[in-house]
Amino acid sequence: MAVSVKSKLITILCFILFTGFLCVNLINYFSVKKTMRENEIYGSLPLTRDNIYTEIQRDLMRPVFVSSLMAHDTFLKDWVLEGEQSTGMVEKYLQEIKNKYGFFTAFFVSEKSGKYYYHDGVLKRIKMGDEHDVWYYNFKALYKDYDIVIDENQAEENTLTVFINHRLNDYNNNLLGVTGVGLELQRITNLLSAYQVKYDRDIYLVDREGNIQMHPGGKTLADNIYNEEGLRDVAKDALTVSEISGFYEYDRGGDNIFLTVRYIEELDWFLFVENNQSKSLEGLRKNLWQNMFLGFFVSILVILINIFTVNFFQSRLEKMASTDELTGLLNRRAFENEFRRAEAFAERNGTAFSIILFDLDGFKAINDTCGHGTGDEILKKVTATAIEKIRQVDIFARWGGDEFIILAYGGEEIAVAIAERIRAGINLISCGGAPKVTVSCGVSKYIPGESMDSLIKRADEALYEAKKTGRDKVTSA
Repeated sequence: MAVSVKSKLITILCFILFTGFLCVNLINYFSVKKTMRENEIYGSLPLTRDNIYTEIQRDLMRPVFVSSLMAHDTFLKDWVLEGEQSTGMVEKYLQEIKNKYGFFTAFFVSEKSGKYYYHDGVLKRIKMGDEHDVWYYNFKALYKDYDIVIDENQAEENTLTVFINHRLNDYNNNLLGVTGVGLELQRITNLLSAYQVKYDRDIYLVDREGNIQMHPGGKTLADNIYNEEGLRDVAKDALTVSEISGFYEYDRGGDNIFLTVRYIEELDWFLFVENNQSKSLEGLRKNLWQNMFLGFFVSILVILINIFTVNFFQSRLEKMASTDELTGLLNRRAFENEFRRAEAFAERNGTAFSIILFDLDGFKAINDTCGHGTGDEILKKVTATAIEKIRQVDIFARWGGDEFIILAYGGEEIAVAIAERIRAGINLISCGGAPKVTVSCGVSKYIPGESMDSLIKRADEALYEAKKTGRDKVTSA
């Protein structure tokens, strides 16, 4: 019964500990996951997008401003109106613009002569049928003050360049040509790369048709977001020009992706900033498993400590419930249990056993004369002496006060012999100034079917007879 209760207690404790750790860790995991999601959607991702947008704008607005200054520069206007007499003058002018502001190139295309001037001289004469010159005629048709385009720079080995084209008009607002500056496209790509590393986000620029124009991660210009898994589902909405920045969520390759988009009017492109939420949660999931393992380890440790504690105190309680505190012998209740076992064994196998009941002669006088401390010491010595004289199979218990009882397996003769050994051994005990210690013993043999009370009563009568006839002797019932 005790084992069953203990097992139930340990089972309940295990369930509470494991369930508690599991619930706490799962609640914490989903709470942190929700917080991370909200921070990413409303904080980190938009902030990264806006920072990059600001950097790109800063890189573009400066050359726009410079190209505007060039378009309103009276030197350039007068030089053209005077018939473009000295190529060296305009070359020096464009070289100064390029070096002063750190641009990739500075140029001027004359409407009258068709010459393409740049910082190293005359590059070419533009022609209507030349595919590299289409930009010029397209820009003229726009009737805009300036435009930003990305094209190959023939002056720099066809390097992709962001050109800021600005109209140059005379004093009567007639077209004299197109002037401006160019930024190496790699400069913006490097900016995206830096932010991609810094913020651990995937960053790229997309045109209105969905073509990925710039991607520091290695995507080519031929790639289109309509061909990307997951991204194609939100492509149409993402490429809608709006003053409100868009946020989208989709799955790609088993990963959950967050996307924020912002339109860059100067480039007529869209800035895409992605975050792989599944990758971001890897650390959180790892932490969850670590906490689960730690919780499991702590739970096992607590359970083992609990089992040890329960066993320790259970054994102590059992010992306290079955033993005499002073002598360490079995108490009356424990002896009764042992008697029932011997009784059952005798009924099954016919094994004989007897009872020896003995107490100290004149023990009250010893207590009164020498004190209870001496009395307790004598009881301990009596116990130790009797243990030496009995066999291992015999059951020895303190029956109460100075009275002891022994269940000795065997007939009456064996029990009497054991009692005599005990009596003789106790006669040798000395304790300071206490009187000589003697005991009187009563022996009774178990009769099949006899109750314990009847058997002990007969032993007690024999003990009484021993005391009445002189003490310090063994009497059989």
